[in-house]
Amino acid sequence: MRRLIPITLSVAAVAIVVIVVVALSGGGSSSEEAASTTTSQPAATTAPPETTPPAPDEPAADPPSPTTTDPEFFEGPAVLYENLALVTFVWETNWDRRTIDTDELLIGLFVPDPRDRIRPIDDPAFETVAEADAWLQPREPGASVTIDGEARFYPLRIMTSHEIVNDEFGEVPVAVTYCPLCNTMAVFDRRVDGDVLRFGVSGLLRMSDLVMWDDATTSLWQQITGEGIVGDLAGTQLEFVPSALVRWDDFRSTNPDGVVLSIDQGFGINYGRNPYEGYTSRPVPYGFFQDEPDPRFPALERVVGVRVNGMTKAYPFSVIEVERVVNDVVDGIPVVVFWGASDTADALDASQVADGRGVGTGIAFSPVVDGRVLTFTAIDDTTFRDEETGSTWTLLGVAIDGPLAGKQLGIVVHQNELWFAWASFNPDAPVHGA
Repeated sequence: MRRLIPITLSVAAVAIVVIVVVALSGGGSSSEEAASTTTSQPAATTAPPETTPPAPDEPAADPPSPTTTDPEFFEGPAVLYENLALVTFVWETNWDRRTIDTDELLIGLFVPDPRDRIRPIDDPAFETVAEADAWLQPREPGASVTIDGEARFYPLRIMTSHEIVNDEFGEVPVAVTYCPLCNTMAVFDRRVDGDVLRFGVSGLLRMSDLVMWDDATTSLWQQITGEGIVGDLAGTQLEFVPSALVRWDDFRSTNPDGVVLSIDQGFGINYGRNPYEGYTSRPVPYGFFQDEPDPRFPALERVVGVRVNGMTKAYPFSVIEVERVVNDVVDGIPVVVFWGASDTADALDASQVADGRGVGTGIAFSPVVDGRVLTFTAIDDTTFRDEETGSTWTLLGVAIDGPLAGKQLGIVVHQNELWFAWASFNPDAPVHGA
């Protein structure tokens, strides 16, 4: 194992840091004090506290490169919030406005100004389904996003290296985001108060989840919730865009005219390699998660985390794999959860994404069609039937046979988080089958 070791700063940088550290005081505020706190950025300390036994003697690890992540880098003690001044002293973030305690923030990339050291894609290139079929394997996972009839697929083999794609569907600017440490894919509308924000990777983490930043206000954003947590936009909620994590085979068969995030983004990266090899085989997440995982389910099990009108509910894969279909109601709104495509590859397992163990696909839909609530049962691993009309539906919610052939179920906002992450951000929310 390698330990997280701060890099050596230049003499000039150290002088600046010392001045900043002397001027800043530590501490954090609660969510009730978000707009009126008096403390500034936390003071820096010279070294992070030990949270795991020292690693065997070996050369110090360099920080991850801007476009790849070494999983061994995460095995050492986490770098805590007391060092924030060392990496954020050039930021213009308004630290006096926040909805969290700053001691919840950990440093994921310990370098001066770690913003976008993991580089987002700001000018994404796409290719046709036929072109992508030459390099994508049928069982590979990715995000399926459809806006105004235009369907796009964002393979996880690319998203793990960039984490954020700032994209546009016609006049709708979106941020397609993925946090490998939580397996959280979330898509947001980038418009806030009439402005279009550009999002990047801050280099900070909170409860092991990606913390994003915007280059208009330098505010910090929680990826798993879409909430502004520090800065002028703290307390602002981004609008979710419905999306689903699906295997390539299901996307291409449903969207033959769709487009795919191209394998050539101009960064010269081998996108087939999984930089988090063996992660989901661990009993606990990496050291960036400081709490005890909720013991009701394995820490790194996947769940379908549904979000309706601000209310959340989880459907663990181990439960819905048996049931195949869950007809439910969340906050008074009908919801149906499909599980299938059992060979869908785990992108965080094998050295190559396409070789990951099969974990299945879980998707949440609205079962309301033409004003009528449908009740579903599973036929096999990829098809379902509604009891009201006897129509046959695919895993992606398209009716392919029966009276409703051609109809499409609407996707409910949901994510496929790892259990420890969902439970940490939703500690009091209901869990199906718990």
